[in-house]
Amino acid sequence: MITVNKNAEELAFPGFFGEDVFSLKVMRNMLSEKAYKSLSATIKERKPLSSDIADEVADAMKTWAVSKGATHFTHWFLPLTEGTAEKHDSFIFPDEEGGAMLKFSGRELLQGEPDASSFPSGGLRATFEARGYTGWDPTSPAFIRHGKKYATLCIPSFFCAYNGQALCKKTPLLRSMEALSKQVCRLGKLFGLNVEGKRAYVTLGPEQEYFLIDRKMFAKRLDLIQTGRTLFGRRPAKHQQMEDHYFGAIKPRVMAFMEDVDSALWRWGIPARTRHNEVAPAQFEIAPVYEELNLGVDHNMLVMEVLRAVAEKHDMACLLHEKPFAGINGSGKHNNWSIVGPDGKNWLTPGETPHENAKFITLIAALMKAVHTYAPMLRAAVASAGNDHRLGANEAPPAIMSIFLGEQLTDILEQIEKGGAKTSKKYPTIEIGVSSLPTLPKDVTDRNRTSPFAFTGNKFEFRAVGSSMSCAGPNIVMNTIMADALDGMCARLESDIAAGKNFNDALQTLLKETIAEHKNILFNGDNYCKEWHDEAAKRGLPNIKTTVEAINAVEKDETIISMFERHKVLSPEEFESRNTIYKETYERIIKIEAETAVNMARTMVIPAAVEYQSKLAEKIHLVRAAGRMKQKGVIKLLERINGETEAAIAAMNKLEERISKKKEPKEVLSAMVELRKAADNLEGMVPKNLWPLPSYAEMLF
Repeated sequence: MITVNKNAEELAFPGFFGEDVFSLKVMRNMLSEKAYKSLSATIKERKPLSSDIADEVADAMKTWAVSKGATHFTHWFLPLTEGTAEKHDSFIFPDEEGGAMLKFSGRELLQGEPDASSFPSGGLRATFEARGYTGWDPTSPAFIRHGKKYATLCIPSFFCAYNGQALCKKTPLLRSMEALSKQVCRLGKLFGLNVEGKRAYVTLGPEQEYFLIDRKMFAKRLDLIQTGRTLFGRRPAKHQQMEDHYFGAIKPRVMAFMEDVDSALWRWGIPARTRHNEVAPAQFEIAPVYEELNLGVDHNMLVMEVLRAVAEKHDMACLLHEKPFAGINGSGKHNNWSIVGPDGKNWLTPGETPHENAKFITLIAALMKAVHTYAPMLRAAVASAGNDHRLGANEAPPAIMSIFLGEQLTDILEQIEKGGAKTSKKYPTIEIGVSSLPTLPKDVTDRNRTSPFAFTGNKFEFRAVGSSMSCAGPNIVMNTIMADALDGMCARLESDIAAGKNFNDALQTLLKETIAEHKNILFNGDNYCKEWHDEAAKRGLPNIKTTVEAINAVEKDETIISMFERHKVLSPEEFESRNTIYKETYERIIKIEAETAVNMARTMVIPAAVEYQSKLAEKIHLVRAAGRMKQKGVIKLLERINGETEAAIAAMNKLEERISKKKEPKEVLSAMVELRKAADNLEGMVPKNLWPLPSYAEMLF
């Protein structure tokens, strides 16, 4: 959360930062000292929530919310979709005197009861079993959402079934955070730290990419409305090849949109910091200052909501699909992930020379082990119909999971593997060559934008996450596989020490063996090149290209299932349910896209082509009647259009047949590609006044 001192900034924006958040600062002024200290300990130290203070907190929260214009409250949660959910209840209660009063009890704050039967459950719940519960997550502050006249108090919550099984993404996320904290503290104890009563935590800073187009054009594109991406569209002559949009001057209309986005986010205490033009035309990015993981996930869900809502107010549409336009950059969500130890320090920050920082190197080795061992699970965590179009393209990492560490860290690891690091490559400052400009210190590594999992100085950037995804899923996996790797390493160290071995010697041996066993996961080069794909295959690294392949690779893997169960993140039933949901979601998305493509082809694309053929045929007839003018070129054009129209009709019929026969998604997708090719060829021939769809050039520029 942004903290602003009483200085010029606070005077310029009185109450602006975090104005609509029930923050600790607000609580301090509204709760008794006992209640404040108890709740503060729950939020900061993860102490158990005391039910004794629930009524006092609820009353204070209601009083604050009503002062902001709130008439209703809702338990805001993350179901097993990529969105959020909420059910609104008013504060109104009868006062037993023929009137009404405003009331909000501790029980209502702590627990709600929505219908659980209509949310995706993957078999955890039957249709007739409707009861579910939402529960307050005090570690993520409540906030106010303003409507046209009144407001709603939103209470971040988890969601579970009547039998206690998790039906949301927050519950396993919180479990994975506890699992990782336990193992990091365990490692800290081995390093001689006092970890009693302390915890470790993960920080997150998700960079969010998105497209903006004019809303009038969006309204004319059934594919964007129904699927979030263009199913047809010919790439224009000029797109992103001039490389002039990235970090370019922001246009006034877009700047007005960005200012309103920042304003809305800051009122919720969301630390939006960076805004800029991205690589593709009409593509942009927003990035926050990093926060504790759970809060960062909730905030990113709100960022996506605000982007869409504010775009609509500015007569634009915000596209969060991973690949809304074929042939140009898609959008990702770069998941910047780091670990803060029980000493309050970022353990992924190297020392003055990385080999001097034993905890840092141990975490690097653990991460190598985690990613190498569970690469298929990490790939499955970012699998979706949208991301399948993006991964492996020129703006995104490939589907091959690997780690980039940079020259210096790789050199250190190689030395450790050979018996111990004696030296560290030190990078000089960067000389600019102009006397009036300062020299710049070089970072420990360059950045590798092609790597799916890159070390960027004091954190790892998981670049494979899709732009429309919730960050919860990928971070659940990252936390759990890291906890599992540390669990094994700590157990080995504890065993060696119990056998009388010196800790430093035991650690040196463990690091040497871990690096040797898992070094194949390291790659510092160009992840796009064919040579890496060939090399990755030789190293035995999986190249899982589609969502179906990814789910198939993990859903029956007993090693993965037992890992989640061992760390109490997901039970086998909960793990199975998620794979079922994600597979069903993928199949439904492909079916929706295919049916939309058939609809557009039959009612828009082919009629436009036929109409143009009719006009050409009529002209040819008139010219022939005149008897003197040459017509070879026009006739050839008519033949070409007729050929592409026939190709489009044939592809449409093939696609429709594959839909009706419920063919595998890959067969449906291949037919969609055929239909798109014919349709895009027609777009290049049919006059603009007859073509029914806004073109790429119009939408992007």
